[in-house]
Amino acid sequence: MTSMPDLIRKKRDGGALSGEEIRTFIRCVTDKTIEECQTGAMLMAIWHKGMVQEEIQALTREMMSSGEVMSWPDEWAGLVVDKHSTGGVGDKVSLVLAPALAACGCKVPMISGRGLAHTGGTLDKLESIPGFQVDQPTSKILEILHSVGCCIVGQTESLVPADGVLYARRDVTSTVDSPPLIAGSIISKKGAESLNALVLDVKFGRGALCKDLDSARELAQLLVSVGKGLDMPTAAVLSRMDSVIGRFVGNSLEVMESLETLKGRGPADLMELVTTLGGVLLQMTGMASDELDGRRQIFDAVNGGAALAKFQAMMEAQGVASETTLMLCSAHADYHTVLGKSQHQMELETLADGVVVDVCGLTLAKVLNELGAGRSTADGPINHSVGAELLVSLGQRVSKGESWLRLQYESPPPSPDQISRLQSALAVEECGNYEVKALVVEVLLP
Repeated sequence: MTSMPDLIRKKRDGGALSGEEIRTFIRCVTDKTIEECQTGAMLMAIWHKGMVQEEIQALTREMMSSGEVMSWPDEWAGLVVDKHSTGGVGDKVSLVLAPALAACGCKVPMISGRGLAHTGGTLDKLESIPGFQVDQPTSKILEILHSVGCCIVGQTESLVPADGVLYARRDVTSTVDSPPLIAGSIISKKGAESLNALVLDVKFGRGALCKDLDSARELAQLLVSVGKGLDMPTAAVLSRMDSVIGRFVGNSLEVMESLETLKGRGPADLMELVTTLGGVLLQMTGMASDELDGRRQIFDAVNGGAALAKFQAMMEAQGVASETTLMLCSAHADYHTVLGKSQHQMELETLADGVVVDVCGLTLAKVLNELGAGRSTADGPINHSVGAELLVSLGQRVSKGESWLRLQYESPPPSPDQISRLQSALAVEECGNYEVKALVVEVLLP
């Protein structure tokens, strides 16, 4: 059998690994019979030399097969769907979309992740709800899907264990941005869910992994093709990620905004993403005649209250007390009583008259993470109450001294440097002429 140093050397020198060689590598990663330094060396070789389509497909398939592959009842055929986002600032789409899809008749086994660096994690947001349990065995996931239609859970130890090892190594070896490794990680987990349809929200802009439309389109096309190679119909939506999705950033604050959206009071940009992604999925499953019909169904599920009812049922199925869910889902909920509130608040004021032409979401997210809203290591602590609320909108005319950001924080207070950086996130021009840009730029269907 070919030795691991031989495989590393072959990829380092630009060779294409065979399916059997990739199987050997992934088996050794899963069995932990490979040295950590060898795993890191292989990841760096892949990052440096890339992979051809056949290698990426084999890598994804072997990662998917490294653990349990879920199976569903025959009567769910065609109904099992999921969504994945490449990450953004204030991205709370999953909290609204999963119950909306369930309200439309889909089964949504949404396996999500935690936040790292500037991107917030869906699991961290949900854990700001007292009692919410994101760790669920496969048997419980099946039970929740039977009774509710959706769940949002963390990756189980038996699901794609190879990815758990490789993801941790990618972070410490600076190979996170390798397209073959991105595709293998995302699509292997979704393939292990045995989905009938998958939609990907591939973001581009300052706050995204892909900084421009061309690189986002290239990544999206790769992901769609790899999903197709697993016989999993996969679509991609290309969306901008420069500012903030909605008006709130921070774990418990984003839960509040999600609940407001489920009560029909959500921001337009968040609803656009929810209805677009959901509409594409309903079209792919044949539950909608086209994307427009799918968007309408998702919109009605949210604004008619059916999605809120599903979210309430999901919370209870995942451990939240019924008294808590009733308080959160009431028409005029006092969210802070349930979710808590930061010790301190501060409002930042505009420094000039003019039109708001930009708010840099990446800058906001980085400072908030430093204040405790995010983590710098995979197992680091976070403070669910730390966050911020945007008090202005793009294109809005403001006066000097008007509050534009409400910051929620704990002790110690933000430093002068952090305040300065937050202020730099807001761009106001005296004679500004803000140009509205489409949030969703392109849809790639399978």
